Amino acid sequence: MITRDRLYWILQIGGWAFYALIQIVGSKIAFGGESVSTTQMVFLSCEALCCLFLTHTLRQLINKWRWFSLGMSRLIPRVVLSVFTLAISLYILRVVVSFPLGLYNNEVAFSLNNFIGLTLVFTVIFFIWSVLYFVYNYFERYNKSLKLEASVKEIELSNLKSQLNPHFIFNALNSIRALIDENPEKSKQAVNQLSNILRSSLATGKKGLASFEDELKIVKDYIGLEQIRFEERLKAYFDIDDESLDFLVPPLMVQTLVENGIKHGVSKLTEGGSILLKTSVTNDRLKIQVRNSGAYVNGERKNSGGLGLDNTTQRLKLIYGDEATFRILTEKDNFVIVEIEIPHIH
Repeated sequence: MITRDRLYWILQIGGWAFYALIQIVGSKIAFGGESVSTTQMVFLSCEALCCLFLTHTLRQLINKWRWFSLGMSRLIPRVVLSVFTLAISLYILRVVVSFPLGLYNNEVAFSLNNFIGLTLVFTVIFFIWSVLYFVYNYFERYNKSLKLEASVKEIELSNLKSQLNPHFIFNALNSIRALIDENPEKSKQAVNQLSNILRSSLATGKKGLASFEDELKIVKDYIGLEQIRFEERLKAYFDIDDESLDFLVPPLMVQTLVENGIKHGVSKLTEGGSILLKTSVTNDRLKIQVRNSGAYVNGERKNSGGLGLDNTTQRLKLIYGDEATFRILTEKDNFVIVEIEIPHIH
């Protein structure tokens, strides 16, 4: 893998070598196609080396003085002054190099028109170099900031997911424990369902997202566990759009919504209740509805508790930003609907 410094030197040496080649070819054209003398080629090559030295010096000063942290109003005057200084320095160095090569001409070296003309040309060249250098570094820093932001989001998502797993396992084990003595067969079935859920969870543990089809299997196993505990008090219904199966969703997100609906809705009702999981796809967006028996009071479920809904909103924000929507509705004071809408991540 090419390091940042190695890439810099490849571009520097390659760029100024190309500049020297252009100068040599340009001189040949200027002299009507005559071959350029060895002395002139050496002089032009030395000019390119001086450009490399001067621009590298400027790079050192840019990093030392931390110009990348400056605003445009403070940066631009510094860059303009610097490239103009480099242009004058190059003109002086060219005069110095011309002495040992026998190319020095007093009238040419101290000609005001020659000095102004070449200085302006060199200023433009160094300014182009500066623009390319700053653009490259700004893009590199932007990419680094994106990677850092992605890493921070990944850590936050892992922390949120780690909160969900113990919470879910604790509730599932409590259900199984209650069945062991009174109904061993059902407890075996419950262990199998819990095993399926944990296997699916581990399989998607290293991914940021899971397919809705896999998430649906987890939800059905979870509801199966809860129906063993609640028996006739819990009824479950599914209305799943086939197109929704290919969508990617945060692992255990739908299961968390279903768990909240049962825990804070159905379980609080003496007669029990029902829960409905419904999906639909419109304009390449997936809408997920979890509808459960229960009531919302002043914007909160009766006897509300836990971190499920807050956790879900945080995960949606981290993964989808403003592209996802989350809302809670009430229906005739007898049902609560949690609705999520997310885009299709291809």
